[in-house]
Amino acid sequence: MKSAIRHGLLGASGLWLVAALFAPAGASQEPAHRIEFNRDVRPIITKCFACHGPDTNTGLAGLRLDSFDGATKTLASGNRAIVPGKPDESELIKRIHATDYSLMPPASSNKILSAEEKQVLRDWIAQGAEYKQHWAFVKPVRPALPRVKDGAWPKSPIDYFVLAKLEEKGLKPEKEADKRTLIRRATLDITGLPPTRAEVEAFLSDRSPNAYEKVVDRLLATPRYAERMAMDWMDYSRYADSNGYQADYERYQWRWRDWVIDAFDKNMPYDQFTIEQLAGDMLPNATMDQRLATGFSRNHRINTEGGVIAEEWRVETVIDRMETTSAVWLGLTAGCARCH
Repeated sequence: MKSAIRHGLLGASGLWLVAALFAPAGASQEPAHRIEFNRDVRPIITKCFACHGPDTNTGLAGLRLDSFDGATKTLASGNRAIVPGKPDESELIKRIHATDYSLMPPASSNKILSAEEKQVLRDWIAQGAEYKQHWAFVKPVRPALPRVKDGAWPKSPIDYFVLAKLEEKGLKPEKEADKRTLIRRATLDITGLPPTRAEVEAFLSDRSPNAYEKVVDRLLATPRYAERMAMDWMDYSRYADSNGYQADYERYQWRWRDWVIDAFDKNMPYDQFTIEQLAGDMLPNATMDQRLATGFSRNHRINTEGGVIAEEWRVETVIDRMETTSAVWLGLTAGCARCH
């Protein structure tokens, strides 16, 4: 994580993380209009799932559009909803453009596909109708560099993505920021605080070619960086200094907060960061800090109402813990599991 910041920051603090996770390894390129199933197609075909989804009790015509095999098989009618690479032979394309009773989705469903959505489906089928799992189960890959007109402008892989979007919108990059602006952006992004006057003056007087890199390294080594990173994690983990219910009494969970800050300050490996928060007390010869890490599971609301039913509220906290754990570590919302 720290190495990503050393190689440059953008004004939007989240972009450097994107660069770290998905920065291309080489200069291979692919068309910018490639249709992505999860991003472009899934939101459209979910409109069809009430009749052609995973629920076999409500399925119609023996057609399932939630999987490649189901969507491409030959139906009893002899048609195939999707013929990969051949949109004009795909019954799905015919039906979404129909002007009679065969229109899909039917008018009675009140689900309408726009012209743009219909074109996405056509392009997707023409490109092979590739299905993908939910993004949380797909291993991240380094995408190819998008094509850009001004090949001399990018200095790092992330620059290609920024420039490609600017060119798509008919815009040009701004001139490179001056040193005062750079140190202000870097300091705010990394620590959440503005630079001091002395820090600005030191950077302005440093004429070495790696002056900016030295600023970033210095900022990463400060406790303020750990505090800034811990702030996001505490949001994900629903940390608060009060109970969050009715009278909202003060609570004393700050020891766990300090554990998180210390973990970032030490650059703790992510697997260790995960294990200690979920099961630190179950580790062999667990230390006090490892037990303290499990405070993650105690960040739920606490009800001090006199008439509260203890068992009911215990279940509520278990549900809260399950929902938070699944969202934070699995990238999935498991709220439906409460009842289903």
